[in-house]
Amino acid sequence: MDERLVELVLRAVDLIPPGRVAAYGDLGRIVGIGPRQVGAVMSRYGDGSTWWRVTRASGGFSPDLLERARPHWLEEGIALRSNGRGCRIEEHRADLEQLERQWRAGVADLAPGDRAPRPEPRGSRPRPRRAGSRGSGR
Repeated sequence: MDERLVELVLRAVDLIPPGRVAAYGDLGRIVGIGPRQVGAVMSRYGDGSTWWRVTRASGGFSPDLLERARPHWLEEGIALRSNGRGCRIEEHRADLEQLERQWRAGVADLAPGDRAPRPEPRGSRPRPRRAGSRGSGR
């Protein structure tokens, strides 16, 4: 796995404040990758981080991780959902704009080429031309 990518993700994780969580997709949007890539980094390299602050979009974990996260959540005041299968992410989600600003400042020491590419918003990419096309014909 790309060491730079690991560093970018783990720096974002380290910035999630105590008592707050972010979903894999939230971090993916900040770093410029997909939620599964964030999950892959966390599964291989996340043990030394505050991994319990990174959840599924629903605020949950797999059952084994949930049991490991529970003491951390109790210590940080992260409330469990009534069914006990995760946190109430809508109440505990980190301020994502602030997190992104802090992350950008936190990765400023990396060379510009070391940053993961920012995804373009949907619909912002020009459509590819069809073979033989000379323009829009307007």
